[in-house]
Amino acid sequence: MSEFKGFSRDAIAFLHELTIEMNKEWFEANKPRYEQVWVEPLTALLEHVQTRVAKAYAPVKLTPHVFRIYRDVRFSKDKTPYKTHVAAVLRTGYGSAMYFHVETEEEWVGAGTYFFEGPQVGRWRKLVAADKTGKEIEKIVGGLREKGYTVGGHEDYKRVPKPFKDDHPRAEFLKMRGLTAQFPAIPKGMLHRAELGDWLVGHAKAVAPLVTWLKRV
Repeated sequence: MSEFKGFSRDAIAFLHELTIEMNKEWFEANKPRYEQVWVEPLTALLEHVQTRVAKAYAPVKLTPHVFRIYRDVRFSKDKTPYKTHVAAVLRTGYGSAMYFHVETEEEWVGAGTYFFEGPQVGRWRKLVAADKTGKEIEKIVGGLREKGYTVGGHEDYKRVPKPFKDDHPRAEFLKMRGLTAQFPAIPKGMLHRAELGDWLVGHAKAVAPLVTWLKRV
């Protein structure tokens, strides 16, 4: 396993240049650079975190994955060939234990299930409505919010779904279409230091109760 030593200063410069150039000739000429400044350290970072949080997530198996930088333009009017960000994830099979995203001007890290799909929606609502399991997830979310995590859904329903009442004690949760916990902002400069690995490990362990609870959905 390669040791994670932080991302080089050239990593962000690469994204800036890619945003400006955005053509195959430039990217192919700079592909070895992309592999060196992004893919290799991202892979090492995922391995570092996965190894150190595995016990907290057991028996959930975590699978590391670095997302491709190529955009799927088959059904898009925007034919821009490359993404202007890099991203990687520790997959759980139903969401993530860590999603890591870096753009030129923004960094985002979180965990959970972004959107519930198909049968998951019904199971989520049933678990939330039930007294025992509903109070469990409410307590987990409340505890994380108190610690400074941004926890909630995305593009949630505006109304409480039927047959539940509008004044249900967990109405907020019934309206959710997914549930994630966003980590605090990465400290300034840490992206370029080896300490980023252990910082992510600490937060991934902190949100483990939420992510492992979501295995039921």
